[in-house]
Amino acid sequence: MLNLDERINFQNNKSNDLLAIGEILIDLISTEYGEDATSNTYQRYFGGSPSNIAMNAKKLGIRSVVASAIGDDGLGDFLMKKLQSAGMNTDCIQTVHKATSMVLLTKSQSTPIPIFYRGADYQLIYTPKLEQYLKDSKLLHFSCWPLSRYPSRQTIERAIEMAKANNVLICFDPNYHEMLWENGEDGVSYVKSIIAKSDILKPSEDDAERLFGSDIPERYIEKFLELGAKLVILTMGKKGAIVSNGSSVEEFPSLATEVIDTTGAGDAFWSGFYSGIIKGYTIRESLRMGFATSAYKLQFTGAVIDLPKLEVISSLYQI
Repeated sequence: MLNLDERINFQNNKSNDLLAIGEILIDLISTEYGEDATSNTYQRYFGGSPSNIAMNAKKLGIRSVVASAIGDDGLGDFLMKKLQSAGMNTDCIQTVHKATSMVLLTKSQSTPIPIFYRGADYQLIYTPKLEQYLKDSKLLHFSCWPLSRYPSRQTIERAIEMAKANNVLICFDPNYHEMLWENGEDGVSYVKSIIAKSDILKPSEDDAERLFGSDIPERYIEKFLELGAKLVILTMGKKGAIVSNGSSVEEFPSLATEVIDTTGAGDAFWSGFYSGIIKGYTIRESLRMGFATSAYKLQFTGAVIDLPKLEVISSLYQI
């Protein structure tokens, strides 16, 4: 059981802290607020949840590597240059003969509604290099994107097996979207089967509703735990989060005071939370650091922003 008032003990001989496996893509975000795609002007941003988390985590002060696939096109070059300019390790970035994936988003102060254009992202394959980085990492993070298509699904399945064999903490973002899956495939059942193989889950209320239907937050928590989750962090936007390890259920308030753009707010939470537990803070303290990082990000447009070190953010929000 993961006790909220305890620290997670990691092996000290690991050369990397976080390995995030999954999509790297272009976020096209409208310059105008709205709830649909009627805007005529969009701006290009670095995107893709695992990639955002890895980039943010490095800025916060921990070691991170992202494993993703990009296209051999101008958008792929843009993403690679963004990684390199941020000082990211690009050993696990694979270039494939497909168009770089893209998500169209309307700038929003609530929950942005994405439109997906997929090409290169799910072509990620399992390689000896990726395996070596996995063995040398303390945390493995992945989301539903790579699970939704082959061959990246096989990559994640092998990564989970290797993580379990090498004492790597497995963290899963069950951000299920039906549009990501092939027609006729029961993506919901497959995602539920992965939950028991994971240590920490951070679904949003929207994610939970897509997986279980309409219900109250407490019941969502119960359903994730019944499927084998060890620690569930159910985020609820401005209402904060409900967290449970199966023996207790606790509420955590949001720390956000200003919301400019919600794109990547969940990714910012993950990166702050990961940085906290890697730096030796308790799970409870790390959760608050996740909320502080998310609150800081909400003041800016785009998923990846110029974050200060974790200690600076913690002091700003008096953690």
